[in-house]
Amino acid sequence: MQKARYIIHVDMDAFFAAIEQRDNSEFRNKPVIVGAQPKGGHGRGVVSTCSYEARKFGIHSAMPISIAYRRCPHAIFLPVDMDKYNRVSREIYEILYEFTPKVEPVSIDEAFLDITSSYHIFGTPKETGKLIKQRIKEILQLTASLGLASTKMAAKIASDLNKPDGLVEVKQESLLDFLSPLDIDKICGLGKKTKVVLNNMGIKTISHLAKRDIKELTAIFGKNGEHFWKLANGIDEREVKAPEEAKSISNEITFSKDTLDKQKIEGALLALSELVSARLRKDNLKGRTISLKVRFQGFCTHTRAVTLTKATNFVDVIYETIKKLYGNFKGDNRKVRLVGVKVSSLISADFPDTLFNDDIDQKRERLHQAVNKINEKFGNKAICRVGAKMYNGAGV
Repeated sequence: MQKARYIIHVDMDAFFAAIEQRDNSEFRNKPVIVGAQPKGGHGRGVVSTCSYEARKFGIHSAMPISIAYRRCPHAIFLPVDMDKYNRVSREIYEILYEFTPKVEPVSIDEAFLDITSSYHIFGTPKETGKLIKQRIKEILQLTASLGLASTKMAAKIASDLNKPDGLVEVKQESLLDFLSPLDIDKICGLGKKTKVVLNNMGIKTISHLAKRDIKELTAIFGKNGEHFWKLANGIDEREVKAPEEAKSISNEITFSKDTLDKQKIEGALLALSELVSARLRKDNLKGRTISLKVRFQGFCTHTRAVTLTKATNFVDVIYETIKKLYGNFKGDNRKVRLVGVKVSSLISADFPDTLFNDDIDQKRERLHQAVNKINEKFGNKAICRVGAKMYNGAGV
């Protein structure tokens, strides 16, 4: 058994849809679906989030939007507004940091907190959880579901058991009793293929897995076998960790129809290069590795990458590199469904990764700064390159 800790997993309820219902009273108590444009049942994207009213129709995240439309054509379909959701997310994290400095963001609407050293300020661990929920509801008019346990895995499982607006506590002495009857797919990192193998071995619950010989599991799954066995026995030594710096920045777009139109594809790549460049500059980052993602008709996906001698966040450098990478597919007659642009191997934009001053780079920097100021004042589409204009703000 793990030494007593108090870890909370916070999971916002139907986050995107809940924000939209909060901000528009006409959407409340109605099925709201946030994601791609359904286009009368012919849309090509997916559901990002849906309200609990929509879930009654069997709709869920990552479902094709066309299926969601057929199941609930009278739902309110809304586009994803990431600027708004990111603003609310930052407000949520500000609240979480009031309770402990040990906060590990998992996603825009989900986080782990270690309150072992701070819960006494607010009462008991469960009372701390209640206060977190209360603060989020009072300040943001949103609900969160919390799991409280001595391990990260148990806390995450618990947060999903009483949604929405739930709080489930798993006490240290009850940890194994809590885990034992659960399906093995509740174990973190245990995928569908591993589940099939385990099921064929007669292992269907966490209790079944906990009772098996660790050597047998290691012989079949290697280190993962030992890891799964430990989790099944309540041994989860993972700490709540502060977030690492971003490892990459990327954007992608799915075309409304598969296309061979070179001008359309290159226009999308230019728009994506602009978005990635803007995000890099906003975060004061630059990167050396530039990657292109292309998904062809039939969902066949390829990536190409090149590492530059000098890190960059300049849109023209990113785009010219991406265009050359796309040239590697010259002669491929398959229609293109999706393209994406990514910059990785990131460093601070203030870091001098060359010993020489480059007059061209200095001129580029002055130009980018001027464009940034104009777009900050008049909107991020005030200045954009002609080829990218049709894509800016339209599904990228």
